[in-house]
Amino acid sequence: MIVRKSRAELEAMREGGVITAACIRMLREHVRPGVTTRELDHLAEEFIRSRGGTPEFKGYQGFPASICTSPNDMIVHGIPGRYRLKEGDIISLDVGVRYEGFVTDSATTVAVGEISPEAQGLLDVTQECLEAATREVRPGNHLGDIGYAIQELAEGRGYGVVRDLVSHGVGREMHEDPQIPNYGRRGSGPRLLPGMTFAIEPMITLGSYEIKIDEHDGWSIYTADGSLAAHYEHTIAVTDDGPWILTLEEGVDSRRKSA
Repeated sequence: MIVRKSRAELEAMREGGVITAACIRMLREHVRPGVTTRELDHLAEEFIRSRGGTPEFKGYQGFPASICTSPNDMIVHGIPGRYRLKEGDIISLDVGVRYEGFVTDSATTVAVGEISPEAQGLLDVTQECLEAATREVRPGNHLGDIGYAIQELAEGRGYGVVRDLVSHGVGREMHEDPQIPNYGRRGSGPRLLPGMTFAIEPMITLGSYEIKIDEHDGWSIYTADGSLAAHYEHTIAVTDDGPWILTLEEGVDSRRKSA
C-alpha cells in the first residue's frame, strides 16, 4: 500500500530534508584527495546530530555507518572505512536522516579533483536522469512514467541503467511501498496522487547494468564489469502543484510547478 502524507507531514519531511541537503553540501566541500571515507562518515554523523536529526542508515538492518560512500565502480551501499580518496575518483555520497519521525533520503556523486571526460559525462547524464524523473512526479501520471524517463534518457545516450536496484517510497520508514524500477513503460503502474512521497534514485553506469555484491562485507554493490557508476537521489512529494523536492537546502525553490 502506498502511504499518502498530509500537508503537515510533508512539511515535517521538508524540515528533515533541509538537514539532509545541508549535510550533503557539507560533505561535498570535504571531498578531496587524501580524505578517507571514514572521515566523511564521522563528519556526517556529527552534522546530522547537531541539527537534531538521527542518521537513519546507522544500524539499519545491521549497516555499521551513518552514510554510504561508494567510489568508482561501486554503485551503492559502500561502508565508510580506510579507503582514501585519490585524484580522478568519483564517489557517491548517500545520506538518510530521521527527523520528527520521518525519513528523507538523498545522494549525489562527486568528482575528486580532475576527472576524465567520460566520468564527467556519466555524472552529468545521471543528474539529468534524476531531473527527468522528477518532472514525472505529478498527479495523474503513472509510476512507470518515472522509470521510463530515466531509461529513455540514459539508454538513448549509450549508458547502462541498473535494474536490480530500485527507487522506492519513503516516509515514516526508510523503505515504503512502492518499489520503483529505474526503467519501465510509460502509462504503466498505479496513478500518482497528492501526498505520495518517493526516493527517486537513478543508478547509471558506463557499461553493463549487471551487478555483483561484495562477498566479504555483504553490503557493497559493484558493477559486474568494473565500469564506473553514478548515483543521484532526491526525496520528492507529489502535490497538486507538481513535484516538491523535499531534499533541497533552505532558501532553494524546491517546488516544480505543473506545466
